[in-house]
Amino acid sequence: MKLRSAIVAVSLLALPAAAIAQPVDGLYVGAGAGYNFMQNQDIKSGGGHLNTNGGVIGSGSIGYGFGNGFRVELQGDYRNEHQRLESSANKAGGLNQTYGGFVNGLFDFDVGAEYFYPYVGVGVGYEETELKGSYNGTSLSSNTGSIAGQGILGASFPIPDVPGLSLTAEYRFMATVEDEKFHSPAGTLKVGNQYNHAGLIGLRYAFGVPEMMAPAPTPAPVVAPAPPPARTYLVFFDWDKYDLSARAKQIISEAADNAGKVKVTRIEVNGYADLSGTHVYNQGLSQRRADSVAAELVKDGIPKTEIFEQAFGDSHPLVPTAPGVREPQNRRVEIILK
Repeated sequence: MKLRSAIVAVSLLALPAAAIAQPVDGLYVGAGAGYNFMQNQDIKSGGGHLNTNGGVIGSGSIGYGFGNGFRVELQGDYRNEHQRLESSANKAGGLNQTYGGFVNGLFDFDVGAEYFYPYVGVGVGYEETELKGSYNGTSLSSNTGSIAGQGILGASFPIPDVPGLSLTAEYRFMATVEDEKFHSPAGTLKVGNQYNHAGLIGLRYAFGVPEMMAPAPTPAPVVAPAPPPARTYLVFFDWDKYDLSARAKQIISEAADNAGKVKVTRIEVNGYADLSGTHVYNQGLSQRRADSVAAELVKDGIPKTEIFEQAFGDSHPLVPTAPGVREPQNRRVEIILK
């Protein structure tokens, strides 16, 4: 497997497609640990290959999110594995330790799940490898370094009780560009590129994430106060009549009841007539109408001393008309609570 092919494959996976970014906005730090496994390396000095038993990996990073899903970070790592040489010509084995750093670019996806945000990334950096062991019966302790690249597939799981803190799970593929050369008194052990697979569990903390506020309580519905009792009541009459209809008595009763609910110092009873008769006749008719309403108020419990009657005849019509017109709304008595 070649480094270029691996990086291209991971880059294709990193295309955001139709996903919506999870905004990580600002500075963050992260750390993780897990299992590391390096593919067997070909021996280029004498044939055979180095087998690996796997080992551990630790990683730390500091980065910055741009609020649109994209992040950049500096990452340092350490990984090790025990290796042994399988070759008819040579014997070697020991502890392989690799450490270095990467500059990574990553993209977070919002897939509509509140506590699950997958991400992908690629990185380029430098890895130093140290092999401590033996080679053909002599002590071997040698370092070699190489430019390296990596691809990252991961997911973060925000922890609701700690704003900014997320659990992370990652798979990383790392490959070195150059062959490795380890020197010993018995000669130089030359092996091929490293291809490392690692799984990590970690934590990431983003600074400045505001604490989730509890939703404001739903305000209690505002009950509008009951409207105050009316202070003016209109009682209407048939043409040339001053006797009270059932509806007229109901209105007068409401006026009497409300007189006790508001501060009343005076109850005016004003009688009117329409313009269908003479002024003199209409004056008398409006008086008789006022008398009829006042008498009903007294029956409903209003003291006569609180009632002030007036008769206006056909003056002050509610609906202006020509003389002689029978207008129902002008045949009225007004009860005014003052």
